[in-house]
Amino acid sequence: MRLTADAKLKKLIVIGDRVLIRPSKPNEQTASGLYLPPGVQEKEKVQQGYVIRTGPGYAIPTPPDDESWKQAEEQVKYIPLQAREGDLAIFLVSGATEVMYEGEKYFIVPQSAILMLEREEDF
Repeated sequence: MRLTADAKLKKLIVIGDRVLIRPSKPNEQTASGLYLPPGVQEKEKVQQGYVIRTGPGYAIPTPPDDESWKQAEEQVKYIPLQAREGDLAIFLVSGATEVMYEGEKYFIVPQSAILMLEREEDF
């Protein structure tokens, strides 16, 4: 059985507050007209791309458990990220890590390096 590229990406687990982003091509414009001018992209301080996968968020520390009669609870709780799969993200390249997966370039970006998100959603 051969997996499609999207199915292979679903196997990836992004950790913590990080986001996996597929960079958009230079001069690629969104349906709403958002794009980065070539001058900004050439300096490579800011990039844009689509969110492919997100981590669970920021882990909330569990308080110390002094009640020995309670069953041990291994459940970790998270504060979710603002970024969602499918969002267009504009992010700082200096905070990102470039990776190659299945011959394609991606960025692993902490949420703190994302400057803005565009979401195609009806309000």
